[in-house]
Amino acid sequence: MRLRTWQRCHAVLTGVVALATAAVLSAAAPASAADTWNETGSDRADPLSESQGLTSVEVPAGSTNRYTGIGTIPADVSGRGWNHVGDPDASYNGYYIEPYQRDSGSAKMFRVQAPGGAWSEYVHQLSAGEALNNSWVAVSPDGQWMLAGEYGTMSRFLVFPTPGVNGSTSPSANLPQASTVRLDHAVRDVQGCDFSGPTTLLCSSDDPAGTLFGMTKPLLQIDLSATPGGSDVSGHVTALRQLPLRSACSGTFESEGIDYDRRTGTLRVIVLSPGFCVITDSKTYRFSRG
Repeated sequence: MRLRTWQRCHAVLTGVVALATAAVLSAAAPASAADTWNETGSDRADPLSESQGLTSVEVPAGSTNRYTGIGTIPADVSGRGWNHVGDPDASYNGYYIEPYQRDSGSAKMFRVQAPGGAWSEYVHQLSAGEALNNSWVAVSPDGQWMLAGEYGTMSRFLVFPTPGVNGSTSPSANLPQASTVRLDHAVRDVQGCDFSGPTTLLCSSDDPAGTLFGMTKPLLQIDLSATPGGSDVSGHVTALRQLPLRSACSGTFESEGIDYDRRTGTLRVIVLSPGFCVITDSKTYRFSRG
């Protein structure tokens, strides 16, 4: 997640960004045995309220999908410097978690809403060598552990006890890193991950170079050697396909958050369009397993 996305949205909305040259860009990875997720549809993604992340919520029953964007940050939260929200997740017992970062400092924050509606904040003091950015969270199916990601080119994910769910956590204490997922292949600019099984993650990458997997903006699968917890585990990385890149404008797309709804088997990923079209035709794409 990058602040340039928000700056671009503001600029477009105030008329600073000019309409890009009209063209249709369509890019899809070649069909392969590994490409098991097929596009089934899309919905418009609002650049202010649906531009950073999304998650399905199972508890309470009948809950609507949740989204994050610059427009969803509460004024009191941004007033304290937490001016970037990443891709959220919800535990299977109904706790909803948003990752926050700010421009400087030595901490990142996780904002948690309990099933009853009450909010609390859990702050994590950065460990030595830990990046400041807080791009996404993914809660393990057992609810006890939460993975989080740094931006840039990385060979690890961070594991925390799930704030508000794991009994070892408290809003009044530092949220400690519990362990690390050691990836067997570097990943770049991961914008979101979600569990599709006890040891399987699906992740959206905003990789602009395409040098790591032979494609830009890949959908990644991470197979863990064991369920996450207090000890390090390894993660095997596979690039499944390129995310859809289609717009009436030409330029640079930005892939954002991801969600897997285990009730329906539907995978959803946000892709923001270039230039002025960030307003008009940014999409949340839907996929089903092939």
